[in-house]
Amino acid sequence: MLLAVHIFFLCRLILVCALQVAKWIHFSQKNRRGPKRRKKRKDGMNYRELLSDQLVLLLEFLLQEKTLCHKALQRLRSTYQLLRQDAEVRHRWCELVVKHRYLSAYGDVKEFLEKDQAMGVYLYGELMVNEDSKQQQLARQCFTLLQEEMDPASVKVVTEMLF
Repeated sequence: MLLAVHIFFLCRLILVCALQVAKWIHFSQKNRRGPKRRKKRKDGMNYRELLSDQLVLLLEFLLQEKTLCHKALQRLRSTYQLLRQDAEVRHRWCELVVKHRYLSAYGDVKEFLEKDQAMGVYLYGELMVNEDSKQQQLARQCFTLLQEEMDPASVKVVTEMLF
């Protein structure tokens, strides 16, 4: 019986997350077409507070989307206060920033690389693989500043990615 209750709550948490994903995709698609010349009004969408694991799942699902508009990313960041979340959530956030070339949040990526060096190794690779000059410059700049503080194994891996 206890297992059934646990499964029920787990499914409910996933369902809540899936509904939020659908809302964010809809928001992005609606706002991708550019600003309209109408009065600003609330979008009417109900964004729920999510647990850390749900946020990770939400961001993982959004990473699967081919495109998300920058307005959706901006709203996502502020709605869930992503910079105040744990490293797992912030890592997924940084992946979204890199994937969608959200220049306004490159500072978030830099901060993540500085504060969460062990988890940041993968992010260096993401910054380099897109062949975006601004992202590559950010990766090299962060590495230059931080390599003295990094463990030797991480330095070796990141050096191979960057140069």
